[in-house]
Amino acid sequence: MALKKGDIIDEHKRYPDSCGLVLKVMHGGEGFEKILCCGHELTEEDVVPSLNQGRGRKKGRLLPGMPIDEKKVAPDSCGLRLMVMGGGEGFQEVICCGHSIGTGAMQDLKFGQMRTEDNISEATPNTPHQGTA
Repeated sequence: MALKKGDIIDEHKRYPDSCGLVLKVMHGGEGFEKILCCGHELTEEDVVPSLNQGRGRKKGRLLPGMPIDEKKVAPDSCGLRLMVMGGGEGFQEVICCGHSIGTGAMQDLKFGQMRTEDNISEATPNTPHQGTA
């Protein structure tokens, strides 16, 4: 059985003492095999009908809302795209279409970086008016 868009995988379904990783399928999933987290293998058996907002989810490197995209690792794959909904402290990898998808497949979102005067001038190509028109 393959995953489909909208499926929610919850580690707490079979492993209540785990970090509580929750992922939502955003795209693809025909070649899904398993997710490794906290030493557990999460499969289609861990699909739940809705997200349980229970306590005890431990955050790690994976931030809620962050996408994990198989296409970044393997362009010729089924294109599995997952969104982190919670937990993730013990996340190791996703196995799909024979490819290992780790934190390298996460979108490069840079949180918490302050913009400085140097970065602002480099980011805006507009220059002050000089000369005559």
